[in-house]
Parts: sequence; C-alpha cells; structure tokens
Amino acid sequence: MGHQQHLYSHAFYPLLAYVMAAVGSGLGLACAARFHARGLAKGWPWLAAGALTLGSGIWGMHFIAMLGFSVDRVQLRYDVPLTVLSLLVAVVIAGSGMLVAGLRRTWAGLLVGGVGAGIGVAAMHYLGMAALRFPGTFDYTTSLVVLSLVIAVVAATAALWFTLRVTGARATVGASLVMAIAISGMHYTGMSAVSVRSVSGLASEEGVAGLTLVAPLIIGLGIEVLLVLFAVLVNPVVVEGNAAAPREETTSLPYVNRPVPEAAPHTTSTSYHVPAPASRFEAFGGEQADPYRDSREYRS
Repeated sequence: MGHQQHLYSHAFYPLLAYVMAAVGSGLGLACAARFHARGLAKGWPWLAAGALTLGSGIWGMHFIAMLGFSVDRVQLRYDVPLTVLSLLVAVVIAGSGMLVAGLRRTWAGLLVGGVGAGIGVAAMHYLGMAALRFPGTFDYTTSLVVLSLVIAVVAATAALWFTLRVTGARATVGASLVMAIAISGMHYTGMSAVSVRSVSGLASEEGVAGLTLVAPLIIGLGIEVLLVLFAVLVNPVVVEGNAAAPREETTSLPYVNRPVPEAAPHTTSTSYHVPAPASRFEAFGGEQADPYRDSREYRS
C-alpha cells in the first residue's frame, strides 16, 4: 500500500490550483453575463469563451493539484489521450450547463443544468484519475465518491446560478472565489476516496510525466486567459436587471436628462412686457441703474 499526500508537503500546488479555479470561474462568469445580454444568436462567441475558460479552469485546477499528489517510491505518469479527453469533457459540460440555464431561466432549467454539469465535472475528475499510469491500482471508498458527486452537483448549480445573477465586478470576484472553494472541495473529497495499491520497485513505461504534460497545457491556458480577459475588458457588460436589454447610458450633468418643457400656447395678443435688465450692481444689492439717466442729464 503506497502513501498518498496532497496538502501535507506540496502546499504550493493546492494554492496554485485554487488560483487557477478562481481565474477560470471569474472569466467564465464574465463571459456568461455577456452571452445572456446578447442572446444565443449574437452571444454564442461569449458562450464558447465562457465554456472554454470555466471548463479549462476546472480542469486546470484538477491537474495542477495532482502535481502535489504522490505515492512513495512510485513515479506517476499520464495517458495523453485520456488527459486531453478529460479537458474536452470539462469544456463541453461547462458550455452545456451555461446554455441550458441561460435559455431556460427557471429553477427547473437551473437544476437540470446543474445536475448535468455536476455529473460532467465528476466525470472529468475520475477520467483524469483513470489517465494516471503507475505500477498499481486505485481503490475507491464508495461513500466518499458519492459525496464528491453531490458536492460537484451543488457547486455546478451554484456556478450556473452565479452566471445568471452576477454582473458587477465585485460580485464576480466574490462569486469566483466561492466557486473555486467548491471546485477544490469536490476535488479533494474525491481524492480522499482513493486508496493506492502499488508494486514497489517497478516503474510504468506508459504515458508521460505529469509536469511534462501539464506545463505546456498550462502555458496554453494562460494565453487563452489573457485573450479572453482582453476581450472582456474591451466589451463591458451592459446588463442590469434585464439580461436581454442593454443598460441605458447616463451622465452626471444635471440638466441633460430632464424632460423638455412644453412651449407656451401661441396667442394673437401683441401686448407683452419685457422686464428691464438688472445691472450686476443691483444683483449684489445695489440700486438699479437707469440706462437713460445720462442722456436726460445731458439734454438738461
């Protein structure tokens, strides 16, 4: 029986994994808000970007955290096709959940999308575990596997709820931090269900080393994050209250948005009164100046 460890001697990896999940969640929420504002016909690029960032954030969290997972005297390697397949599963599931919850903005649609996305996240996790290659096998504790599935469903449902409700910058950051906690909780609950049966002294020749596989993928995901972040910054969300209607632009000038007063009705009378203009001196409390005083004095 090999000894497994997560947070105990590799605390850097769980911290980096949490940051990856938070960044992916935050950008996924930002893209989802823009998708809901524009609808499916015009907003599908944002749906694709949200699925990619949220799905890859969940996937990246899993595999970065797995770099901190070790078994005594055993080298862990990864099957490349299964690892890439787990990434595709995460992206497709994230996009499907966002689409279902966005098109059917009801509690039923939210629950259907959350359950489907949660099962998909769990499938991604255990597919990634199946991609591990080492001289031994994994045994799973059923109760903890079920608990990890429940956490995945709850986390996915909460994530989809956030995509429908969260638009502001502060709210998006807060929601992404909460989502990252839920995603990390699901991962480590699933990992606590694992028992390793290893054969000492043997090494697996299949697959590639974890860092060799994950490093280029993480670099690619980093480039993706920067591109999506730039797109989000140059396309500010315009949703507030009604996801289908753009927010009206307002101004701080006091009289711009006031209604124009109706014109006075036209009359045929020719008699009117023009008030005499007041001088600046009168405005500050002095006597009113007589504009004809000088001419009268000159004639007299």
